[in-house]
Amino acid sequence: MTGMPLRLLFLTTASRYRHSTVAGWVLPAGIPWDVWLPYSAGAVILVVGVSIVFNEAAPQKRGLDKIIALGPVFFAVPIAVFGTEHFTSAESVARIVPSWIPGHLFWALFVGTCLLGAALSIAVKIHAGLAAALFGVMLLMFELLLHIPRIAGAPGNRFFWAVALRDLAFSGGALAFAAIQTETWRTPGTHRVIGLARFFLGIPIAFFGVEHFLHPEFAPGVPLIKLTPVWIPAHLLWGYLTGAVFVVTGLSLVVNREARLAATLLGLMILLLVLVIYVPIVVTNPSDIGNGLNSLVDTLLLSGSALAFAGAQRGNLVTRSA
Repeated sequence: MTGMPLRLLFLTTASRYRHSTVAGWVLPAGIPWDVWLPYSAGAVILVVGVSIVFNEAAPQKRGLDKIIALGPVFFAVPIAVFGTEHFTSAESVARIVPSWIPGHLFWALFVGTCLLGAALSIAVKIHAGLAAALFGVMLLMFELLLHIPRIAGAPGNRFFWAVALRDLAFSGGALAFAAIQTETWRTPGTHRVIGLARFFLGIPIAFFGVEHFLHPEFAPGVPLIKLTPVWIPAHLLWGYLTGAVFVVTGLSLVVNREARLAATLLGLMILLLVLVIYVPIVVTNPSDIGNGLNSLVDTLLLSGSALAFAGAQRGNLVTRSA
């Protein structure tokens, strides 16, 4: 009598396993792993990073410098989330790899592993400069391999431009942060890297600002396809306000006038967007990773890029005045 239930249980389990996919596995709590894993990775990096900042850096800083110190953490959390999606959505990510590059799935998983390692490295401040530099270089490679060919094929598609400039801004923040993490960062070459990062950040932000005036209905931050939900209070006003801040701070960065203040205000404005716009969007539909969590961490990464540059710019100014 006891053998039959066990046999049926074995056959049922085997059948379910044969017809399941990795993305369809479900945790005991009933949450699919492709939903659970990005949230978990981001939360772990956030807790670890914030704890280290407040234990080591924040007590020595005052005012806005405390927020600037969190820039690398805001940088690391999205990297961790995107890293997990190279595993939970490996086949989709693999299709983005250019057709002439062999081993599409390998590169999707390899980049995901690198992103997770970089996020942890930046959060715990172990080889953080190397991790940020490699992340910045990887994004520049994406420009050459993915974005520029896509724009060349459809130069009138403003969303292709937005994605390319978004990654350029992320690269600027990463390279600026990396420039001041080494023993020899007080060199003319490092100052040139920070200067280049200023253009990488300022030009996309100014472009995004104009886009927000032209299309205020799209979600503020990186002007991609996502619309601002109508239930967000004053949803069009957020677009115009973001556009104004972006144009002013972006131009300030490009012409190098009050660049550190501009980057700080930019980072704070984008962080406000995360809290007011994107957190409510995620709360209303937490299982929608593509339209919810991804948009949140995408915007958070832009804030982290601005704050990371502000921190690097402060070190650059201190060195020059010494």
